[in-house]
Amino acid sequence: MMALPPSLQELIPPNHMVRLVDKTIEGMNIDALLASYKGGGASSYHPQMLIKVIVYAYLSKVYSSRMIAKALREDVNFMWLSGQQRPDFRTLNRFRSSRLKETIDSVFGSMISFCLEKKYISFTHYFVDGTKIEANANRSTYVWAKNASRYKAGVQQKIKEHLRYIEEINRQENLEYGDTDLEELGEFSTITSDALKEQIEKLNTLIAPSSKNQKATIKKITKECLPKLERYEQQEETLHGRSSYSKTDTDATFFRMKTGELRPAYNVVIGTENQFIVNYSFHHKASESDHLIPHLNKLFSAHGVVPDDIIGDAAYGSEENYAFSYNHDMTPYLRYNTQRFEKSKKYRDAHYHKDKFVHDDKADTYQCPEGKTLRLRKEQYQMTANGYRQYMKIFQCDNCADCPVKPLCTKSSGNRTIQILPQLEVYRHQARELLASPQGRTLSAQRGIEPESAFGDLKWNQRFTRFTLRGKENVNVEFGLASMAHNIKKIATVIN
Repeated sequence: MMALPPSLQELIPPNHMVRLVDKTIEGMNIDALLASYKGGGASSYHPQMLIKVIVYAYLSKVYSSRMIAKALREDVNFMWLSGQQRPDFRTLNRFRSSRLKETIDSVFGSMISFCLEKKYISFTHYFVDGTKIEANANRSTYVWAKNASRYKAGVQQKIKEHLRYIEEINRQENLEYGDTDLEELGEFSTITSDALKEQIEKLNTLIAPSSKNQKATIKKITKECLPKLERYEQQEETLHGRSSYSKTDTDATFFRMKTGELRPAYNVVIGTENQFIVNYSFHHKASESDHLIPHLNKLFSAHGVVPDDIIGDAAYGSEENYAFSYNHDMTPYLRYNTQRFEKSKKYRDAHYHKDKFVHDDKADTYQCPEGKTLRLRKEQYQMTANGYRQYMKIFQCDNCADCPVKPLCTKSSGNRTIQILPQLEVYRHQARELLASPQGRTLSAQRGIEPESAFGDLKWNQRFTRFTLRGKENVNVEFGLASMAHNIKKIATVIN
């Protein structure tokens, strides 16, 4: 028995993590979130309190809105943080999945500004890497781009056969089509659902009532082929250049996970400094070479700062990424995809690899190890996914027919051909020098513990291996909250 009940303040230790959450979020600017409330009506729970509660819940590995609401009723730390207010799970879920949709980037940016102000980060060294996090989607409800394209082509072919049948009957019966025929749905055209609907309307007005076979064929097109065609068109529109998607979360793409399984997931690229997550972005392709530029553009627009150095693994060492880095005054410590191979015994023994061919700068020719000359045959540009024009030169040997080592040099039946990207060769030479420097060796070693530590904390310590919300916007909110929770843990480490 107690004469006076203890206050919640007395029950929480002075250095408890919940106090750091409270202090950190109190120091953040959330004006953008406050501005999203129009006012009027019943009083709302204060958004700052709700952010504190949810971020602390993520720190405590509690991601379900129902479990957060339960903690607000039973857990002393949650009760102190909320001022003993008890928003139910619907309020928490509505705030997380609706209210934060438009403002999470601003709220997360406010935390990064807070870290800059406290000098936890400085945007000097920016480490980038990616990982795949499973989506909240059924693993069996997949749609593949190749299947959608193939099935659509099959339906289009069946429609063409039905229309040819109608045309043949009309020709035999000498029916008049007026100024309309079936040319717009001919052999070499692409049949769309809208064009097919127009053609069906025209055929219905032109076919005589006694033409039962024709009417039956049109009914097949209308009832069977048209719905399938519309469904495959909708699938292609949803795919929007992706290789696949899940029916239960159409923004999720199927990726090959490290376990070897195909699962619906999101490819997340993060940027870290001092193991703080300072930026993140979502992408639909498994390869990461195309992701760096959109990722950095998000960083520039969100914070208006450009890092001094950009450090990444071989996934980011492409010509356009090197060019983008230099154009924005960033030093790219980025490995390229063959750099590790160049140090292997297999590369040293590859006597007929194109890197072993000697270039003559004056004549602009290459000489193979057997002394034969490769001359410039073609110059062309190729476009990357981000719209970067890559200049390419193609060299070909004059005559390889009498060369005794041709089977070792090329598998082609013709003469040996090599493709050279001149600007990429320059960037690779610069990358080798940068990574071999003392600064480069230090940053390369640090790269292995920067983003990997953040991923390890999120996936292993916090058990954040699968999103609980669906849709790219909701997933963006969820990962932003998880990143804020991770950063608060890092602040606690720095303080201690």
